[in-house]
Amino acid sequence: MSDDGGLSILLLGPAGATGLYWFLYRYYRNTDKSHDFEHETAVVAKPVTGSDEKVDEVKGTREKRIAGDNVSEYRKRVQRNSS
Repeated sequence: MSDDGGLSILLLGPAGATGLYWFLYRYYRNTDKSHDFEHETAVVAKPVTGSDEKVDEVKGTREKRIAGDNVSEYRKRVQRNSS
């Protein structure tokens, strides 16, 4: 019977597609070489500090911006912790 040769060629398609998928998955994901942030990085939490003082009261939403906001001054908002 010559059907055995044809069947093996038909089985090579799905096997080749599976092999190609696995190769590309391992190449782009490289899970064995990637950084495992959850287990390799120590995150130390510090107590939250601050106060709850009432500064002003605004009723309604007439103003488009908050007076004294620092939205465009990101260097003043975000500062590196030196400790």
